[in-house]
Amino acid sequence: MDQVRLPSVLHALSDPTRLAVVRQLARAGELSCGDLDVSVAKSTLSQHLRVLREAGVTHTRPDGNQRLLSLRRADLDALFPGLLAAVLGATERVGA
Repeated sequence: MDQVRLPSVLHALSDPTRLAVVRQLARAGELSCGDLDVSVAKSTLSQHLRVLREAGVTHTRPDGNQRLLSLRRADLDALFPGLLAAVLGATERVGA
């Protein structure tokens, strides 16, 4: 997490598809890639998940032949207090 920078996190959260993934993970806690409800091709989803992972927003845990995703909420809250809550709250209010 010492490599996580605010501009990278903000960039990762700036895309509607990535925001949809973050909202789903915030509600569910942990989901497999196949359980994500997004309307993009698998290759496009993979790119979005890479951006989130490399920015430090998500954690990917292998489980057999699945990949389970979760938010790095505690880490992000420690680095940027209130950021994730504010973004999630704003997207819920405006339906983004």
